[in-house]
Amino acid sequence: MFERSDETLINLALKGKKSAWMTLLKRYEKPIYNYTLRMVSNPDDALDLLQDIFMAVFKNLASFRGDSKFKSWLFRIAHYRCIEYYRRKKPHQSLDDEPEQEANISDSCPENDIKQSQQSEALATAMKILPINQRTVVELKFFQHFTFDEIAGQLGISSNTVKSRLYSALDKLKGVLEVDYV
Repeated sequence: MFERSDETLINLALKGKKSAWMTLLKRYEKPIYNYTLRMVSNPDDALDLLQDIFMAVFKNLASFRGDSKFKSWLFRIAHYRCIEYYRRKKPHQSLDDEPEQEANISDSCPENDIKQSQQSEALATAMKILPINQRTVVELKFFQHFTFDEIAGQLGISSNTVKSRLYSALDKLKGVLEVDYV
């Protein structure tokens, strides 16, 4: 069976078809959760943000004009909700107080799983040192696979600014990750 486009699902959801809304929700639930988890580094807060993001999307679905892809619009909302999270966060809370992310365990070679888990943990820890604007660009570029122009549109900045933030973040990550593995 063919997969319905986001636009078709949006139109059906706006007409009150619950199954269309649920299909949209299921399609983007995991990518949005992973995005929020990498941004806030706390599974409980990521779930709260996920719920908040989809409530905002549900309430504002009629305002989606289709000027960009639905996925871009959705991640823009997610980005702003993450920014709001950091604004509300207590300023005295240390990053060391946040729980570590749980590693996903696959059923492949145990040695590779351990190495991949260590690398993922190192990357997640290293990303915590990045300012939110750089962390956002890294997340959208490498984990969500958006183009520079799409990221620029979502964040309301120029493509050159996106590139500058990305390369600055990569330099910082490289320095931190090289120290860990030397």
